[in-house]
Amino acid sequence: MYSLTDLKPGIIIELEGIPHLVVRAQHAKLGRGGAMLRTTLKNLVSGASFERTFKGDERFAPAELTRRSAQVLFGDSQNFTFMDSENFEQFTLSRELLGKNQHFLKEGTSVEVLYFQNQPLQIVLPIKMNFRVLEADPDVRGDSATTPTKNATIETG
Repeated sequence: MYSLTDLKPGIIIELEGIPHLVVRAQHAKLGRGGAMLRTTLKNLVSGASFERTFKGDERFAPAELTRRSAQVLFGDSQNFTFMDSENFEQFTLSRELLGKNQHFLKEGTSVEVLYFQNQPLQIVLPIKMNFRVLEADPDVRGDSATTPTKNATIETG
């Protein structure tokens, strides 16, 4: 069980039977009152974010998530199809649920999938991935005082 001080960004807890990701956590101590924690939570099933305040004596159960390896088979206009590496079953995840991760998926890529009660929820991309750059902005000459950056278009768009 997590206490109030254990809730930090990146921790996944179970509230009302649904896993939630702690996106933001801010501790507050009022005059004579107890400690409070203002959080922004993301529902991992629906993808909705909301704010919630917890009191100092509340306890939280960690979400029972399992991780399994999967491979990206293909993507269409609404979904991506994956194949579980252990039992070779195919499943789909919507582009909406994948969020920004969808821009880095290409066929044959191995990813980790987070499961909650045998239902795939989210993917975890590998730390390093190789992409071919199709187009990039030209260099800015004389910009050596700071770290220069420029926009680029990779093979996945």
